[in-house]
Amino acid sequence: MVKECTVIVKKGREKPILHGHPWVFSGAIREISHCRVEGEVCTILDEDGRFLARGYVNRRSGIVVRILTTENISVDGNFIKKSIDTADNLRVRTMIPLPGAYRVVNAEGDFLPGLVVDRYGGGIVVQCSTAGMQRLKGLVVQGLVALLQPEFIYEKSRSSESEKQIMDLADSLLFGRMPERILIEEEGARFLVDIPGGQKTGFFLDQRPNRLMLAEIARDMEILNCFSYTGGFGVHALRGGAKSVLNVDVSETALEHAAENARLNDLDMSRFACVREDIFSFLRGERRKWDAVILDPPKFARARGELQRAARGYKDINLCAMKLIRPGGMLMTFSCSSHVTEDLFQKIVFGAAADAARQVQLLKRLHAGADHPVNLAHREGEYLKGMLLRVL
Repeated sequence: MVKECTVIVKKGREKPILHGHPWVFSGAIREISHCRVEGEVCTILDEDGRFLARGYVNRRSGIVVRILTTENISVDGNFIKKSIDTADNLRVRTMIPLPGAYRVVNAEGDFLPGLVVDRYGGGIVVQCSTAGMQRLKGLVVQGLVALLQPEFIYEKSRSSESEKQIMDLADSLLFGRMPERILIEEEGARFLVDIPGGQKTGFFLDQRPNRLMLAEIARDMEILNCFSYTGGFGVHALRGGAKSVLNVDVSETALEHAAENARLNDLDMSRFACVREDIFSFLRGERRKWDAVILDPPKFARARGELQRAARGYKDINLCAMKLIRPGGMLMTFSCSSHVTEDLFQKIVFGAAADAARQVQLLKRLHAGADHPVNLAHREGEYLKGMLLRVL
């Protein structure tokens, strides 16, 4: 008889598990036994042999165990299917009407660590970023096919980060047939999404509520859209009545797609410009003044050790941006680095305002939408934070 993989947690170190945190680090573990392969489903016990949870183990990862459930049940096809169904039902209840593209499963936020599932129209994109979720991938695909009847399922795990350094992650079509690009609609705006070639799963679904907010306040503004990617903020701004939008990105391909998305929405291309340049260089050299600046940079801190460098980067771009904003103009600024907390980000931006000698009002804190829930015990899951500011 094959003995099940078991993880015993040190005395006193079980409290985070009992409080709902989904990660167990090596320092909290007394013993791992009968584990044959990395990513294997395991039972987590306290030192007295009492059941705590079930998850999966990877001794090569900094996070040795990721927890799937605190119920004493089997992690099988029924478990995975039920978990996906629960997550999707949450979107159906909280997002009325459902948008054309949205996140179905948000990893730890939906109690399925290592798994992201995004819906693009009739298709599905999955990221299985851990050894454990890679081993469960077949069950995930079965559950998605049964529940959502997708036209295709495409895996885009290579761009994920969780255990990239110790795994060979792949991108491939897992089910059905996928067109070259997907057309999605977002509150009347249309976008073409290149899933294999795009960032993340193809489109920044987490920024949907913030794009819609920009459309509401953009009327008669001249807007500088930095790190513009495929023009999501820019398209919504022009649809909202902006005088003009300048999109700046280092990627020529992204800017070509941004212009294509603008034409797709029948926008006046004389008011929708694109410039290929490094954002730091552009902001330091720019002399025009703007009514609003959007800063949606990529992740500056991928590990805790990069935090100091990231803080300098965030301060630099926010300082430069504030100098370019007309008095009374707006700054919409973001960080998607999970290691940069909301409090730290505000302090960084406050420092930028002080150095720019500008008074700044905080109008609203900005986050991802309801399709990106966060486990309250897992603050690390709240990666996207932003602020809508008025710069005086």
